[in-house]
Amino acid sequence: MKDELAKALNEQMNFEFYSAHVYLAMAAYCSAESLEGFANFFTVQAEEERFHAMKIYKFLNDRRHRATIGALQEPKNEYASMLDVFEHGYSHEKQNTKKFYHLADLATNEREHATIYFLKWFIDEQVEEESLFDNIIQKLKRIEKDSNAFYMLDAEFAKRSFTPPAE
Repeated sequence: MKDELAKALNEQMNFEFYSAHVYLAMAAYCSAESLEGFANFFTVQAEEERFHAMKIYKFLNDRRHRATIGALQEPKNEYASMLDVFEHGYSHEKQNTKKFYHLADLATNEREHATIYFLKWFIDEQVEEESLFDNIIQKLKRIEKDSNAFYMLDAEFAKRSFTPPAE
């Protein structure tokens, strides 16, 4: 693997750590609004992002490239509504997808087949992440005026958990 690709993977690893930071900020917002189910949703999302970062960390080490940890930017902490929170999360996931596409392009240009194969897992994951956020946004738009449905969704999210996928 060339240094340019290793550097880009390091940047992505740090973006994944930042993504965890973003979702923890969203969880904190939800907790402040007494929506613990929504807070749980974003806490689980943060765990997933840390898992993704560590997956890249391990890959870099396995390929004899050093993982370098950078500073985290402060995430957005204030939102107008739960719809705003999820729209911001959806936008963040779309940005992340673009970053993985860029990595895949770099790996393809280098004919770095191990990295291409490694990145396929993340690209598949991004399809799921974007779909998840889009579906929740559609639900939130439908139940906007129905507080019972809103609290049922909060209760549903309280049951969400993260189980790392089997390798």
